[in-house]
Amino acid sequence: MKIVVLSRNAHLYSTERLIEAGKQRGHDMQIVDHSKCDLVIEKKKPSVIFRGNHLEGVDAVIPRIGASVTFYGTAVVRQFEMMKVFTAVESQALVRSRDKLRSLQILSRAGLGLPKTVFTNYSRNVKDIIDSVGGAPVVIKLLEGTQGLGVVLAETENAAESVIEAFNGLKARVIIQEFIKEAKGSDIRAFVVDGVVVGAMKRQAKKGEFRSNLHRGGSAEVYQLSEDEENAALKAARVMGLGVAGVDMLPSEHGPLILEVNSSPGLEGIEEATGTDIARSIIRYVERNV
Repeated sequence: MKIVVLSRNAHLYSTERLIEAGKQRGHDMQIVDHSKCDLVIEKKKPSVIFRGNHLEGVDAVIPRIGASVTFYGTAVVRQFEMMKVFTAVESQALVRSRDKLRSLQILSRAGLGLPKTVFTNYSRNVKDIIDSVGGAPVVIKLLEGTQGLGVVLAETENAAESVIEAFNGLKARVIIQEFIKEAKGSDIRAFVVDGVVVGAMKRQAKKGEFRSNLHRGGSAEVYQLSEDEENAALKAARVMGLGVAGVDMLPSEHGPLILEVNSSPGLEGIEEATGTDIARSIIRYVERNV
């Protein structure tokens, strides 16, 4: 098969691993920078042009779309869908996952556990907002933040009010969530491919930090999911419509709480922590569908 990996950086670990795993399975692998594609939209023969050439004979695409280029990246994925090319992550699911507020609403409607969350349209009633998630400390997140950027832990009510008012003054949209003390700076990522958990790791924040993201200096180790955690991860990926997903959860006294469902989860941390060939699982998923 001819498989295209949509990635802006050929040297990223995840991109290199997917290319390597695909070649090991005997496929023709190509990296295409989606930000440099031109889309020809016409009734009978929609096409994608990359570096002056029409991309033809493509059997499948594996999107690795960064948050900063979601709009154009999903347009490219949608173009391949119009060309009847299988995509490991569908365009609509990708858009859904990038909208944090919409994602939380979808997960909540499905009955999945979530931290108490408030979204407000620059309300001045800051004290009531903080009280509605259980009071300080609270976690304040930019709706557009990724990899732990734009996430603040406000440990007192005064601090929370100051941060929320500052974001309001900048016209930056935020969500306010309860702080889950019993998680102790850790979270769980379950990697789901085609309705199966293929790996799970526990991430621990470094000392003095509450964000467990590996980009923020956190550490990771292999983790055995409980039945409730596995069911929550599978359901979250399913209701978001994602064939490939990284489901982030917090352990709590009330069971697993979903933080986020990532449509372009990195492979480096999960493969190193678990010793599992996740890239191969993704390639196998593509093979089963083409």
